[in-house]
Parts: sequence; structure tokens; C-alpha cells
Amino acid sequence: MKVLLINGSSRKNGCTFTALTEVAKTLNSEGIKTEILQVGANPVRDCIGCGGCRGKNKCVFDDDMVNEWTEKAKSADGFVFGTPVYYAHPSGRILSVLDRMFYSAGEYFGHKPAAVIASARRAGTTASLDAIAKYCGIKEMPVVSSTYWNMVHGNTPEEVVKDLEGMQTMRNIGINMAWLLKCIDAGKKSGVDVPVTEKKDKTNFIR
Repeated sequence: MKVLLINGSSRKNGCTFTALTEVAKTLNSEGIKTEILQVGANPVRDCIGCGGCRGKNKCVFDDDMVNEWTEKAKSADGFVFGTPVYYAHPSGRILSVLDRMFYSAGEYFGHKPAAVIASARRAGTTASLDAIAKYCGIKEMPVVSSTYWNMVHGNTPEEVVKDLEGMQTMRNIGINMAWLLKCIDAGKKSGVDVPVTEKKDKTNFIR
């Protein structure tokens, strides 16, 4: 089993990476493979709602990491989405990446466990968690929780490490994620298949 951890920060080895690394270490100790993917500092296109991806599971824009990551998502068993806090909301890059990945290939995420984490110097974490968790809600993804809100605090990686409760929270995300993945795997081996849900009715509010 493998979990993809998506780092929405432009800074390599920064605070968000430090938190995600703690989750990954715990998953590894539970026998779960991990890979951390970083959005980085290069520009990322936003979704323009063109519909060109429909039926292709691929974004029409192929000049950044989105389609490569989408292919990785296809075979992943779980996800952790991490973001720094910018002006009390997630980074614009991770929102652009997730918009395009979920819009073009949402089926690759369905019914797979996911956790959302946020890193901040001080505030804005809850709004950021709420924004990204909505991706999980629309694709029927079991949301992995922890023993406190999924956040760390610090202005540098060294400060984040000193946030003992925050780092503990990251480790507990890993523990709970590993447990849920193993439960799902056991269920599949026992004949419990992924549910088939209704998706035929779409109702507009204005008629």
C-alpha cells in the first residue's frame, strides 16, 4: 500500500514538509510506502473549466506536474494534502493543482482515505483545513482524523519540531491512516467491495 503526500508549499524542506515528513515516517513504520510531492515555486495553471478533460482523466494543460501526479494518484491507496497558510487560506498553488486533478480525474480519488494538514506561524489553519477538506467530501473519501486539529505551528522547520503537540498530531494521523488502510484492505479480501453510489440526478437551483 502507498500514500501520496502533496506539499502545497513553494518552499523546499519548509514547515509543511516537516509536518508531512512526520506523517510519512509513521506510515513507513506501519509498513505503508509513501511519496512526498511538492508543488514548488514555479507557476501552476488554474482550472479554466473548459471541459477538455472530460472522459480523458487528463488535464488539457500538460506543462506542469498535474497530469504526472494524476497518474500517481491512480495507483495510490491514500492521500495527505498539506498546505502552508497564506492570508488565512491555503496556498493558491495547491488549490489550482487539486482543482485540476479532481476535476479531470476525480475517480482516482474516490473512496480512498485522505487527511488534510496545515502549517502556520499563528492563525488561519482552520479555514485552510476546511477549504481543502471539501475536495475529500465531494469524492466520497474517508477523512482521517487525529487527536487534535491537523495543524502545526512555527515560522521555521526548527520551530515546528518544537510544537510537540503538533508533531504528535502528525504521528497520530499516520497511525490512524495506516489502520484505516489495513481495514479497507481486509474488507476487500473478505469480499466487501467499494460501494456503488447514485450519481444520475443533478438539480439546478434556478429553473
